Amino acid sequence: MIRRLHTMGVRSSHMYTAGMLSIAASFTSWLMSKQYESEGLARADRWGIFIGEWAPTCFALGVALALEETREELAISGREEIRERERQPVGM
Repeated sequence: MIRRLHTMGVRSSHMYTAGMLSIAASFTSWLMSKQYESEGLARADRWGIFIGEWAPTCFALGVALALEETREELAISGREEIRERERQPVGM
């Protein structure tokens, strides 16, 4: 799943940004719900917690994607190292 996200163009920085936005949206939702909902503080708390639960998932996906990016970079550098060795004359 992580590799598929990576090949689709999703990067770790995108997920870290989504996590931070989730925290901001959680606070904003709580504040707005507290002021404009007739049900009061209990409903505002539930909305804030619901949206706030997205942040850890986004951060965890960000870490997994960072590992995938590192794996890809190591694979690329390994291939380049092999090509460089193949270019050198034998006996060096």
